[in-house]
Amino acid sequence: MSAAATAVWGRAEQQDFRARVRGALLGSAIGDALGAGIAGLTLAGIQAAHGEDGLTDLVPAYGRRGAVTAATQLTLFTVDGLIRAQVRRDTGAWHPPTDVHRAYLRWAATQHDWGPDERRKDDGWLAREEWLYTRRDPPKASLMGLGDPRMGTLEAPKNPTARDAGALVRSAPFGLLVGWEPQLVCQLAVECAAQTHGHPTAYLSAGAFAVIVHGLARGEALEPSVGRALTLVGTRPGHQPVTDALTAALAAVRQGAPGPERVTRLSAADPAGHHAEGVLAAAVYSALVSEDIRHGLRLAVNHDGPSAATGSVTGALLGALHGETALPPAWLSELEGRPTLLELADDFAMEMTQGPALHTPTTASPGWLTRYPRA
Repeated sequence: MSAAATAVWGRAEQQDFRARVRGALLGSAIGDALGAGIAGLTLAGIQAAHGEDGLTDLVPAYGRRGAVTAATQLTLFTVDGLIRAQVRRDTGAWHPPTDVHRAYLRWAATQHDWGPDERRKDDGWLAREEWLYTRRDPPKASLMGLGDPRMGTLEAPKNPTARDAGALVRSAPFGLLVGWEPQLVCQLAVECAAQTHGHPTAYLSAGAFAVIVHGLARGEALEPSVGRALTLVGTRPGHQPVTDALTAALAAVRQGAPGPERVTRLSAADPAGHHAEGVLAAAVYSALVSEDIRHGLRLAVNHDGPSAATGSVTGALLGALHGETALPPAWLSELEGRPTLLELADDFAMEMTQGPALHTPTTASPGWLTRYPRA
């Protein structure tokens, strides 16, 4: 796998990119936290608990307001893996799926260890964040896929029947690789999704999501970014459920006023369950019809489907589109792990825009290699 040559970034471009990276990661986490408080409830159950308008504000989950789920945890480790891949490129070892997989194994350790193991010097700083050492309803396929060190591949994927949104919700960071061509972004997201979710609709949904975020992070509008995702994913075997779901999301925009029933129909296009392509379609629709981020996230979580997953994907799309300053400040102020999210977002933006000033094949900043070891 290769990427485009490193571009020369102006100051304004760097600032815009950092705002979109922050927006995507914080927006995803806010949507995740908003939906976490009503996880498992139907629309009728949400309205019974919170009134006719449904959920309109953060409510407690896991013992506090603003708590995030495993979706945010895994998104953080996706970013960590991508930074480590860039740092390791100096050594001649250039295989980002392997570096992302190693990051996911570090996340898996947080799901069974009591806390950070200081003896593991190669873990880097993220794996030493104590607040991450708690289970927040991780998808079964994610735990099983990372239960041993073998890396799933497209030729031999882990959990080939897993169709849930567990890989989808962690895939926004691939789209933030704005120096890459979109087909490479799609390929990387697909390969990394197959490490835990081996059904084509699961990993192709992740690839489509990454391509959409990629367009937004480059400053494009949402609808053309969805069109590009349809084109790229539409050439791959098993794409039909994913392309049908995205096409339905685009069509639904022109079918009347937005509401929870329309979101529910998109998220549960398959009566057998809420699969990744349905979550992606519902999120794309919610983002397309949103008046602002708050409206889009409320629409995304108030329906019969998986509220946290749909909120997370919608938040990433709207955050990448509008940047961090458009995020609701009241929700940001209560968001669990906000300092970690900001720190990692800024590190990612710095690595992608100023990487050569941090490390080369012959020299490197000791502090940066402590944070992101090459091993």
